[in-house]
Amino acid sequence: MRARSLRPRLLLPLAAALALAGCFGGGKVPATLLTLAPAAPPPTDMARSANSGETVTIDVPVTPKSLKSLRVPAQTGDTAIAYIKDAQWVDMPERLFQQLLSETLKRTTNRVVLDPHQSSLDPGIKVTGLLDRFGFDAAEGAVVVRYDAALSTSGGNRVETRRFEAKEPSDGTKDSVGPALNRAANKVAADVATWIGSHGG
Repeated sequence: MRARSLRPRLLLPLAAALALAGCFGGGKVPATLLTLAPAAPPPTDMARSANSGETVTIDVPVTPKSLKSLRVPAQTGDTAIAYIKDAQWVDMPERLFQQLLSETLKRTTNRVVLDPHQSSLDPGIKVTGLLDRFGFDAAEGAVVVRYDAALSTSGGNRVETRRFEAKEPSDGTKDSVGPALNRAANKVAADVATWIGSHGG
């Protein structure tokens, strides 16, 4: 009776471990995972206010199928994509980029930035986009971050689009690709923040 009561307790940690391994394609979970960190210094004061229509909401960007993975893609030819060995994100790349862009906007402008779940509070500026490139390009020997952004003003009275792109040299290994993608993503985020910041507010 005692051995039978212990069996479910032993199975729970095993099931949790298998579920975690499944998140990484069923293989061994890497010792470290990649993430993005903002390069802009944090402001001393984050208390802000905005009139109606002046807030900014940044949506999670759309991504192509090659980026719908925790792995980091490598463009090895015109029609060929592989993945960098042992390089995996801590979260989906589009969510990491959205969080980086929102935080960079907060740090480099005086805008009130809302989470997409808070957008009902104020129909202000809304930024959507396509994160088209976010990986290593073997032909260029560099990582490429490309974001096609669309900005709509309060009420959708005006819509603007712009492409932002940054490249950073890399040798295609995990230790090189991670920091290079962080630098390139921060360059794009800074440019996008400048663009958004120029729209009143």
